[in-house]
Amino acid sequence: MESKENILPVVVLVLTATMAGLIAGLFYSWSCSVIPGLSRLSDKNYLAAMQSINKAILNPVFFVSFIGTLVLLPLSTYQFYIRPLSIQFWLLAIATLIYTIGVFGVTVFGNVPLNDQLAAFNLSSAGPAEIVAHRMKFEGAWNNFNTLRTISAVSVLVLVIICCTQMPVSGK
Repeated sequence: MESKENILPVVVLVLTATMAGLIAGLFYSWSCSVIPGLSRLSDKNYLAAMQSINKAILNPVFFVSFIGTLVLLPLSTYQFYIRPLSIQFWLLAIATLIYTIGVFGVTVFGNVPLNDQLAAFNLSSAGPAEIVAHRMKFEGAWNNFNTLRTISAVSVLVLVIICCTQMPVSGK
């Protein structure tokens, strides 16, 4: 029977992979379904839909996976910090760096400021030209940031999966 010391890193790694998979899936599905669907809406309906979605995503289920991945990646990395440094450590260290900068950082410093600007935009009092201008200012930049964090999140997931494949398998 495995000791708790040997099982804990595996459990944390499985949780890390799960959270990373959920976030990668969220951004991927957004990129290949929600963005194309929203792009077909009129300017006013697009902005209204984005305002609604940006409010709706701020919920505990999203935060558990988004922040959970940010916490679990360095924890998993630390658990594989042994001398000499293992391949698992390096894979998780790189994944942590990519997630921190390419997912969390891009979201906090790219998407969220755009979301805040959109939330402050009063659709009901804006004229047609203002609505068109606001969509043009918002949509392309927001989608570019989303593409960057999608690529980053999927890269993180791939690195965590590779780490999982490097785990020693105990036999009888």
